[in-house]
Amino acid sequence: MVDERSESSPLVRIRSLLPGLARAEQRVAKVVLDNPASVARRSITEVADAAGTSETTVTRFCKAIGVGGYPELRIALAADTARTEARAERDLGGEIGPEDDLAQVVRKVTFADARAVEETADQLDVATLQQVVDVIAAAGRVDVYGVAASAFVALDLQQKLHRIGRVSFAWNDTHIMLTSAAVLGSGDVAVGISHTGATTDTVEALRTARQHGATTVALTNFPRSPITEVADFVLTTAARETTFRSGAMASRIAQLTVIDCLFIGVAQRHLPTAMGALEATRDAVGPHRLETRPDGRRKTRETGK
Repeated sequence: MVDERSESSPLVRIRSLLPGLARAEQRVAKVVLDNPASVARRSITEVADAAGTSETTVTRFCKAIGVGGYPELRIALAADTARTEARAERDLGGEIGPEDDLAQVVRKVTFADARAVEETADQLDVATLQQVVDVIAAAGRVDVYGVAASAFVALDLQQKLHRIGRVSFAWNDTHIMLTSAAVLGSGDVAVGISHTGATTDTVEALRTARQHGATTVALTNFPRSPITEVADFVLTTAARETTFRSGAMASRIAQLTVIDCLFIGVAQRHLPTAMGALEATRDAVGPHRLETRPDGRRKTRETGK
């Protein structure tokens, strides 16, 4: 269930669909992404020349990203440029260079994280999110799969669901993911988290869960990636990873944003139970927190003597 809503940013859609485009279409995408405001003012011939391709390829590219044709692309880019002008002063370029001092690093990282959250929210298909909330709220068991940085996001979802009394497990070992998926069935839900949507371990686990009757959900940045082929529902993020992609920074923040929305939706469906469970778990860990006074100093524990 790929969401390609016309109201979302065309640039976000282009970035998310980029890996699945033909090579010539990717060259057109690069021209658009490099200078969208300029493309909004240029003719189709000029864009084709800049991309080293034909006008037919530009038209095919427009259809591939869901805008119909080149005139519609120009209108969408012009509107998107107008929307982002107000944020232009905040755009720090994203790339972190070796010459950047720590203050610049802080500004660029926080800007990239904030932009990932904003753009993820803008393009998130709320109708699909509601369907995922419904199936998880009714599930007998929820298994969450993710490796590397996505494993931490999977653990976050598992921990949140567990705290409101939902049976949930997070797995990041390939063999355990597959054995977990093999024992799921109708009424269970499997969630696969992968920024690229091409992580073999996660895709295989989700495929296995689906083959055994579980409802499958994918959370990815790319709506035409392999993981979407084995998912009944697809939730997408809109994160741009640049210089330090291996750190999986903005993508993790974007994934956690969707997870938070999903968790709140499920908790609302079981509000009395969820609130009771949250209170019980808070009370359980309470004795393991140091008490502090308003001035920040530790309180002396009561000894009972």
